[in-house]
Amino acid sequence: MVKKAASLKVDFHVHTYYSNDSLNRIPVLLAAARKAGLDRVVITDHNSIHGALEAQRLAPDLVIVGEEVRTSAGEFLATFVSRQVPSGLDPMHALERLREQGAFVSISHPFDPHRSGWSLEQLEQLAPLVDAIEVMNARALSNTFNTRAAEFARAHNLPGTAGSDAHLLMEIGKATLELPEFSDTLSLKRAIQDATTLGGLSPAWVHLGSTWAKLVKKTKPREIELK
Repeated sequence: MVKKAASLKVDFHVHTYYSNDSLNRIPVLLAAARKAGLDRVVITDHNSIHGALEAQRLAPDLVIVGEEVRTSAGEFLATFVSRQVPSGLDPMHALERLREQGAFVSISHPFDPHRSGWSLEQLEQLAPLVDAIEVMNARALSNTFNTRAAEFARAHNLPGTAGSDAHLLMEIGKATLELPEFSDTLSLKRAIQDATTLGGLSPAWVHLGSTWAKLVKKTKPREIELK
């Protein structure tokens, strides 16, 4: 596919070893992102921005600081994060923390029964308060879950984000958005209105990689200290 002029190919959902279920080392991750043809990658570790900040220092032209925020219900997928949000907060409190710092807020894999945590009632309440819905998550075990997310987004006049949810290097770039150039939350809100979703699902066995990463981190000394 020939990329449109003045457009970016972006993976909005990528994890590093700062997530408890990933072993992705940052220099290698950055190389994999460039090899996948990405113009931007949003590092969204679980309730941590340390990996994203480290990656951005190494590749400021490529990396956007994000965070996947686990609430007492489901997860938010935030872009342009400057202050880490802790896990376990009430969804409205977590959303307030993200709004205070001007983050762009999407809802992670909202209809995936294995990973969502959100009830339909909660999603209905959150829809007017968020900027987007994750409509393509490459780690979904069925595209039906992504289809339902896309239908929900359309019904609530919300744009969609797309991401690999990569916990393994080979997943990076499996699902992306192609959209006009942007540099902050405000310009992203404009650009995402003209986005095109690209890619598809990763093989189901990639989830074993997350299980292996958790096991390694439990049985071997930690090489990093997560704060």
